[in-house]
Amino acid sequence: MRTVNLIVIHCSATKCNRRFTVKDLEDCHNARFHNKGIGYHYYIERDGQLYQTRSEEEVGMHARHYNDSSIGICYEGGLNEKGAPADTRTPAQKQTLIALLRSLKVDYPNAKIIGHRDLPWVAKDCPCFDAREEYHDLQPLVLEQ
Repeated sequence: MRTVNLIVIHCSATKCNRRFTVKDLEDCHNARFHNKGIGYHYYIERDGQLYQTRSEEEVGMHARHYNDSSIGICYEGGLNEKGAPADTRTPAQKQTLIALLRSLKVDYPNAKIIGHRDLPWVAKDCPCFDAREEYHDLQPLVLEQ
């Protein structure tokens, strides 16, 4: 298992009134990363559907200088109907994201949860909400024995 000390949340930076499916993300990232697949480890569509898009053991392509030690999660959206940055997460996305984060904290209990914008030198609003504040006290999923 590789050492993971960050869980970085992203948005797809797409308008909330237009779909951007996991297939759209795959096409976009294959074009951007020369057919190396999706750079995030997980993707959450608007209906809350969760896709594992890269093995957690595989280094991601989502946070320059931090990929070796992070897990990347992206949700569909992040822009309002006019294209301005906004927290466009649906209730289903929020529920899926919390469940995923709690699950990841079981395997990576010391990993900090941050937004892409919280990394040094990132001049984006991504993920368009304060992930560090929202999830600062999130507890791992309790597994029954």
